[in-house]
Amino acid sequence: MKKIVFLIGILASCISYAQNFSYPMASPRQVITQQFSVSQVTVDYGRPSVRGRKIFGELVPYGKVWRAGANQATSISFLQPVKVGGKPVKKGDYAIFITPEQHQWIIVLNYDADAWGAYSYDPNENAIEFTVPVIQTKDLQESLEFSFESLSNEKLNLIIRWEYTKVEIPIEIDKKEIIDKIIEQLKEVKQFERDLEGKDN
Repeated sequence: MKKIVFLIGILASCISYAQNFSYPMASPRQVITQQFSVSQVTVDYGRPSVRGRKIFGELVPYGKVWRAGANQATSISFLQPVKVGGKPVKKGDYAIFITPEQHQWIIVLNYDADAWGAYSYDPNENAIEFTVPVIQTKDLQESLEFSFESLSNEKLNLIIRWEYTKVEIPIEIDKKEIIDKIIEQLKEVKQFERDLEGKDN
């Protein structure tokens, strides 16, 4: 009986210990969030690595839909209306699918934000589609990387880098008149809070 109790104790300790860790992934997930305008933009993606392989044109074939990462499709979330690649996008969650070519990429935002890879990709679920030019880089980007650059109150670029390739996806606010009204309301709230603090002092 004592041995059974002892083994149960060991098992419970192992389970508790294991809950603090996860098995190392070949393409670990990363989530990046950028404060933008009156809300934020979030990208959730898997980060595959080059590991000595030829990526674009071989591992990721030209002319075929790619999940823009590894494992579960890359997703992007907007908390306000925006324009992506010059096209209007409602607030919400979208999958990013890419059809790479040598000199340009076709970028798609698709309503199936929970898609696993590109296996279930349905073009009928596309929200928008546009093209961006490919920029060749001199330095090797070992792991796929999404980042935000050229940030202002109304615009930013979503950057995708991998291997010797880089693309820039322009994002800007939409429905500026509504955003301006929200900003004015936020200013009024801030002023009200400052006035209250002044009275308390």
